[in-house]
Amino acid sequence: MVISQDSVVTLNYELTDSDGNIIEEAGSKMAYIHGGHASIFPLVEEGLDGKSVGEKFEVSLNPEDAFGEYDEKLIRIEPKEVFPANLEVGSQFEGLPPGEEDDKWVVYTVTNIADGQVVIDGNHPLAGERLVFKCTVESVRAASAEELSHGHVHGDHGHHH
Repeated sequence: MVISQDSVVTLNYELTDSDGNIIEEAGSKMAYIHGGHASIFPLVEEGLDGKSVGEKFEVSLNPEDAFGEYDEKLIRIEPKEVFPANLEVGSQFEGLPPGEEDDKWVVYTVTNIADGQVVIDGNHPLAGERLVFKCTVESVRAASAEELSHGHVHGDHGHHH
């Protein structure tokens, strides 16, 4: 079976930055539904279309093809008293960037706490990075009706209910 619309694809992959530093080590596994289900970077999906089990694929992803450019406007400094007492560096929560609509929620990460102030960053940790994605196709199968209605893979390397 070749990778096509609505097939479940399982990959062995490696993700590195442009300097070769490992972000996800070789042999990491993931499964996604192919065909525009927003489960994988579009450039990766495009390159995997038509491939079959055992085939390899590699692509360099510019920031706009992966986690986006780093956006200074997503860094905020807030008074510590507006946060829970148990807040610590690395804590995460969802919030709206200033002036954004309800559908523009981002995950903020606390990056610093000092002098009664909290620095939060709504950028993905890999925003602004050029990445290299390498993979081997491990398996390809048709997605079930339930997977398609839920929008994600069930079972190994997928979502568990």
